[in-house]
Amino acid sequence: MENVPFNPKILGDSSKFHKHRYAIFSFLIIGFIFFVYYLFFSTPRSFPVNYKLQIEQGETLHAISNELKRNNVIRSSIAFEAFVIFYNAENSIVAGDYLFEKNMPVWQVARRISKNVRFVPSVIVAIPEGYDIYQIADTYASKLSLFSKEKFLAYAKTKEGYFFPDTYYFLNNDTEKNVIDSMSKNFEKKLAPIRPNILASGKSEKDIITMASIIERESRGYFDRKEISGILWKRISIGMRLQVDAAPVTYQAKGLPTNPISNPGLEAIDAAINPKISNYLYYLHDKDGNIHYAKTFGEHKANIAKYLTK
Repeated sequence: MENVPFNPKILGDSSKFHKHRYAIFSFLIIGFIFFVYYLFFSTPRSFPVNYKLQIEQGETLHAISNELKRNNVIRSSIAFEAFVIFYNAENSIVAGDYLFEKNMPVWQVARRISKNVRFVPSVIVAIPEGYDIYQIADTYASKLSLFSKEKFLAYAKTKEGYFFPDTYYFLNNDTEKNVIDSMSKNFEKKLAPIRPNILASGKSEKDIITMASIIERESRGYFDRKEISGILWKRISIGMRLQVDAAPVTYQAKGLPTNPISNPGLEAIDAAINPKISNYLYYLHDKDGNIHYAKTFGEHKANIAKYLTK
């Protein structure tokens, strides 16, 4: 066997190679640790302290994670969803308000939502369908200590009809700005799915909302909304004044009022989009709330005498 002479250069090159490989390996380990820390344990620099997340009934995990990421509460939607799944809560998230009073990593955000830890002394405010901005302002002023009725009305006077009636959850120190933001966003969220139906109706969104606001005030429940809608749209089509008690201006001028008169719910909006066609031109509600229709003004006068003059 031939003896190979010792070459110290080969040993040196091998040692250098192992040192280089060790450096790369160490760099990758450090990089991985940094990545894990950055993604799972650090918080976004612009984390919104005292951020309040409102989760609605039936809202999906994906929608919640996108909302958190959009508002810089978390860095990664995937990481958040993975932690919620780890906590076995992807199908059992409880609707309501969740307060994040300080910076916290994604795993802690996920844990709070998964375990229904809200940290929110919620003030529940119910706004019924058909309330106008003044009734809404009075309701919030009685519930929220920092709510300014004057500031709310100054903004809301041009937004009648576009505050969605619903049950809302606020902090006691929320202001009129929080109310305006929450109710306006809810309106957009509720209306978005039915905007194609409004377009298909051939009427403008403003006209639909205005008619819905009248229907909300004129009706006594879902069973008569579409009938009333059909009658009122018919009056407009034949050039007749609407003549509804809910909007006195309709006794003087033809057509719809310039703006909505209240804030309608989805059922009234649906009735405005999908009126029931009938031969009736008049209606009234008796003292018990029952509705009575008439084809002619003579029939209507007879109904007045029969149901309202006793």
